[in-house]
Order: sequence, then C-alpha cells, then structure tokens
Amino acid sequence: AERAEATLSEAETARAEVQSRETGARAARSEAEGEAGALRAEVNALARMVERETSAGTQLLDRLKVARGYEAALGAALADDLRAPEIGAEAPSGWVTLPPYEAGAAAPLPEGVTPITAHVEAPPVLARRLGQIGLVDSTEAGAQLQAGLGPGQQLVTRAGDLWRWDGFRAAAEDVPSTAALRLQQLNRLVELKRDLEEASARAEGATAAHESLRARLSELAQAEAMARDARRDADRNVIEAGRALSRAESERARAASALEQAQAGEERFRAEAEAAEARRSEAEKALAELGDLEAARAAADARRTRVEEARGAMMTRRAAHDSLRREGEARLRRAQEITKELSGWRHRLSTAETRIRELSERRDAAEAELAEARARPGEIAERSARLAEAISSAEARRARAADALAAAETALRQAAEAERSAERAAGEAREARARADTRLEAERETLARAETQIREDAGCTPEALLERLARDPAEMPDVDSAEIEVARLRRAREALGAVNLRAEEDAREVQSEHDTLAAEKADLEAAIARLRAGISALNREGRERLLTAFEQVNTNFGMLFTHLFGGGEARLVMVESDDPLDAGLEIMCQPPGKKLSTLSLLSGGEQTLTALALIFAVFLANPAPICVLDEVDAPLDDANVARFCDLLDEMTRRTETRFLIITHNAISMSRMDRLFGVTMGEQGVSQLVSVDLKRAEALVA
Repeated sequence: AERAEATLSEAETARAEVQSRETGARAARSEAEGEAGALRAEVNALARMVERETSAGTQLLDRLKVARGYEAALGAALADDLRAPEIGAEAPSGWVTLPPYEAGAAAPLPEGVTPITAHVEAPPVLARRLGQIGLVDSTEAGAQLQAGLGPGQQLVTRAGDLWRWDGFRAAAEDVPSTAALRLQQLNRLVELKRDLEEASARAEGATAAHESLRARLSELAQAEAMARDARRDADRNVIEAGRALSRAESERARAASALEQAQAGEERFRAEAEAAEARRSEAEKALAELGDLEAARAAADARRTRVEEARGAMMTRRAAHDSLRREGEARLRRAQEITKELSGWRHRLSTAETRIRELSERRDAAEAELAEARARPGEIAERSARLAEAISSAEARRARAADALAAAETALRQAAEAERSAERAAGEAREARARADTRLEAERETLARAETQIREDAGCTPEALLERLARDPAEMPDVDSAEIEVARLRRAREALGAVNLRAEEDAREVQSEHDTLAAEKADLEAAIARLRAGISALNREGRERLLTAFEQVNTNFGMLFTHLFGGGEARLVMVESDDPLDAGLEIMCQPPGKKLSTLSLLSGGEQTLTALALIFAVFLANPAPICVLDEVDAPLDDANVARFCDLLDEMTRRTETRFLIITHNAISMSRMDRLFGVTMGEQGVSQLVSVDLKRAEALVA
C-alpha cells in the first residue's frame, strides 16, 4: 500500500507538471493559430484587393520589386506610366524594349546622387528610364541639384518629392500616389506571406508540441489511473487483512474467554461436588435419625386431602358470590333504563298534546279558508266580466286615439315641411339680398377708385375726361384691354431706364469680382481633386481594414459558435453590394442537426448563444476593458448556461476584459469570481453585500 501510494503521488506530480506544460502549449498553440489566422485573413484581403486592382493586361507595375520604403519615390518618378504593359513594335501604346544608351550618350547623374536601380528589380524595358532617376536625402539637396540635371533625368526623395530636368518639381503629398500604394500593397503582401509562413511554422510546431504533450498527458493519465487502481487494490488488501486480523483476534479472545469459563466451571463443579458430598453425609445422618416413613406419608396425605376439600368449598362460595353480584348489577342497569324510558314517554305525551292542539287550530283555520274559497269563484267570474267590458271599451278608445294621433302626425309633418320650405325660401332671399348689397357696395367702391384714379392721372373729373376724349362710351374698349395696354406702355417706358454715369467703374468692379471668383473656383477645383484623392485613399484603407477585421471576426465567430454548440458552423456574409463599405451583413448559422438558416429562424436560446458568439468574436478582434452583460443567460437552460460560463472563462483567459454579469441564475453566480448584491437587513434599509468566491474557496481549502 505504501509503494502504491508513492507510485500514485509520483504519477500525480508528473501528470500535474505535464498538464501545466500542456496548458502552456495549448495557450501557445491558440496564440500561434490566432496570429496565423489574423495574418491569413490580412493576406487574403490584401490578395483579393491586389487581384481586383490588377488590370486585364500585363502591367509593368506587377513585375516590379521595390525595396521597402522606396515605393513613394518610384511612384513619384514613374506615376501612372507603370500601369502600361510591355508591348511589341506594332502595338499602339505601352512600353517597348530599346537597346541601352551608347557609351557617353547618356549624361551621368549629379555627384552624390544614388541611382534608384540599386533598390528596384525591374524588367529590361525600364532600364533607360530607371537609369536616369536618382535618390537624394533631402529636399534642399534636390533643389540645389535640379539645375545640373541632364535631359530625361529626375531626382526623388524616399518621401516622394520630385525634381525633373525640365524645371518641374512636385512636393510629396500626404496622400501617396496610386502606383506607390500599389507597390506598398505588393511589398506588404510579400512580407505578410513571409510572416504567415513563419506563423504557420510556429503554429505547426506549437501544434506538434501540444499533441506530443497531450499524448504524454494521456499516457501519464493512464499511468495515474493504473496507479490509482493499484492503490485501490492495495487499500482493499489492507482492509481485508485488517478484517482477517480482527476476526483472528476476536476468535482468540473468544477462545481465551471460553478457557477461563471452563476453568471457572471446573472449580465451581469441584466446589459443588464437595458441597454435595457434605450434604449426602448430612442426609445419611438425618435418615438414620428419622422414624417410620409410611406413617409420615399417611399423615401428609390426610392433610393434603383436607386442604383440597377446603379449596373446593372456597371456589363454590366464590362462584355463588360472583353470580349474585352480576345479577344485582343487571337489575340496577334495568332500573336505570326503565326510569329513562318513563321520562321519555312523559315528554312524548306532552309533545303529542301540544301537537293535537296545533292540528285542531289549523283544521279550524283550513275550514274557514275553504268556505271563503268556495265563495270566490262567483266573485272572480263577475270581476272577469267587468274587466272584459272595460278592456273592450279601452280598445275602442285606443283605436280612436290612434287614428287621431296618425292624423295629427300627418298634419304635423306637413306643417314642418311647409315651415322648412318657407325657411329655405327666406334664407335664399336673404342670401340674394346680401349678394346684391355686396355687389352694390363693390361697384360703388370700384366707381370711387376709378374716379379717384382719373382725378390723379388725368387731373380732371370723369365727365371732363369723357368730353376730352369726345368718344361714345359704347365704342370704348373694355377695362381689361385698357389695363393691358397701359401696362405695356409702362414697361416700354421703364425699359428705357436712366443714364448710368458709373458704367465703367461698375464694369471694372465686376471684372475684379469675376477674376476673384475664377481664382477661388480654381482653388476649389484643386481642393476637390485633393479631397477626392484623399477620400479614395481613405476608402481603400477602410476597405482593407474592414476586410481584415471582417475576416478575423468571421473566423472567431465560427470558432466560438462551434465551441458553444458543440458542433455546427456559422459565418458572416456580406450582402446587397460588392463594396464592403456599402454592403449589409447577414448571419448564417447551422446548429448541429439543423439546416443552414439565418439568425431569425433560430429559437430564443439559439439566437442568444449565436449573438454571444458574435459579440465575443468582436471582443477577440478588439478587446474592450469592460463588458457588461445584462440577463443574457435568461433564455438558456442549465446545459447552455454551463457552456456560456465556459466561454466566459475562455474569454477572461484570452483577453484582459472585466466582465460584469447581471444575472439571477444560480449556475452563473457559482462560476463568478465575486458576487455583489443588495440585501435589506431591516425594513427600509438596503445594504450592498459582496462575496469573494475565489477567496472563499481558498479559505475552505
């Protein structure tokens, strides 16, 4: 048993050590796989972007290899020329391979200038162009050396400043050119692929180490199980041996007790034998002293006979006494019953007399009611006849009243109709009178305004104006035509306008304002162009980052969904647009044993677990310091709550996020590190209570 205990202790120690190493290896494997997944997502996103931006032809931009940090310099020097393909002599546009310059034909670069060819691997078709591009360290050096450049030569800095032989210079902008961005993407893709290979190698190494440690842990677990079995067998053997020892000791104790009892019995029997021998001696002596035995026996028999006779007489007398006692008790009970029956009969007699009197009274009352009832039919018949006559007369009066009522209602309706007609006619007359009064008033006002206007415009009365015109009023044009003609003549007069003596000064001011607006328009167009370039660059970077984050979140989401559901698969899908910035997002889920469907088709618990997987997938991509979850385990059963708690443990292990869980579930509360609650120790007084479960476990341990 001691050897088995020592073996088990060694196995547990080795297993704990290997398990600790396996945990570290699993963490390293998870970290390596996460890093590899992130790099793979970034590589895929960047590769797709590069493939999307690759033109149908073979552009030289895709055949260049530029040292990291020199993309902006080459992009500033060649710009969009790199997008042209290499062509033959018969093609209309593109790069054609030419022989190198003859010796001495090309001017050398200024002294102190490094050719860019030292940092670029390019096709031979670019040899002439690249040979005339030099690198300078600063803008001051480029500005000083620009005057000494030969035909076709260019100077650039790593930041993208450009000086050309013909006097053109361009400062590096905050937003790099399209070619520079493309070259940076290609270099970044190469670096990412190299990093991905290293991360994949590390992940494979970590996986191999993890698998070997898992195998070793499995072997040690089996060895520990075997050691535990051996320990249990040894404990069982020890227990059985202890039981056998106990049985043997018990048998030995019983044997010793039996031996002691036997020895004590032997001594007791020896003492009894000695005492019996003494009594036998005394009996023999007494026998010798006794008289005639037969006479003593006869006297004893006579005494016994007398005793038996006395006992029989006593028994007879006792039986007679008992019989008398029982008869007396029966007579006493019978006397009590007779007394009780006698009182009952007396009560019944009094009750019967009372009942007889009541029945007699009821008989007399019934006979009186019978006599009255026998006289009632005649009275009822007489009353019925009188009521029938009254009903007939009432019916006749009702018919006459109904006829009178109908005639009165008809007359009332006719009168009401006549009244409504009269009121309608009176209302129409009042309205017509009001309209006529209104028209009369309007005509008077119009006449007064016309007279006032004639006095103001013509300076005379209407009668004088009519005499001045010397025309018949019937032949004059109508008012509308006259007003139209007057308005036309006024417009013609106003169109002539007044003489403007400041026309030249106004023209100069307008020209100055026009020049200012033209300059501002040019500035605005340039700013719009820069903004569009910046927006395009921001959109490209946004697409890259969005695709990278999407791939990472999608990978984490699928992994967490499989972990929570114990199988199945889930993924995020961009819908409604090919542009990631405008696309919508759809969650596709397939729990174990179900078809692939959207989130809305799942049950409440499945939707909760899927939403938790998505939330934690985002947290793995960009962890936050604090996360508050309010009653997220409410729709979950106990098994899913346990999975949720396991996921929380994994999240706290992977990230540094502090999770605050608001819950009423006992399983969730038992898995937390610290509990906070509010209790009311006394009425109206609330108190905050906290429990540190980890410390409590340590104290219990």
